[in-house]
Amino acid sequence: MKIAVPYNNGMIFQHFGHTKQFKIYEIADKKIISEEIIDTNGIGHSMLVNLLVSKGIDSFICGGIGGCARTGFAENNIQLFPGVEGEADKAVKDFLSDNLKYDLNKICSHHDHNHNCSHHIQI
Repeated sequence: MKIAVPYNNGMIFQHFGHTKQFKIYEIADKKIISEEIIDTNGIGHSMLVNLLVSKGIDSFICGGIGGCARTGFAENNIQLFPGVEGEADKAVKDFLSDNLKYDLNKICSHHDHNHNCSHHIQI
């Protein structure tokens, strides 16, 4: 299993579409067996979903996230845990011990503009 988190200086970055890095955790037997920080190389929003799909992500822990990205995760069978704040490592450890506090209704509030989601790519 692989879990990803939008990452900034040890913390969960709160705006999915503008994150510059993800921290990816590989999990076996409910334990972290490896960690990797990857750069997004300037891509944003739904194209970030494609990046995570290409990395084999199964679950995604984040803060705020817009509707297009949510759709992209659903289309690619990535389990989403939005509304999480604080340290990335702690959130993943909480997830592994079934103690993660998240809010399925947490969205990015600035997503009130007309945004075309048709550029999702299923990999």
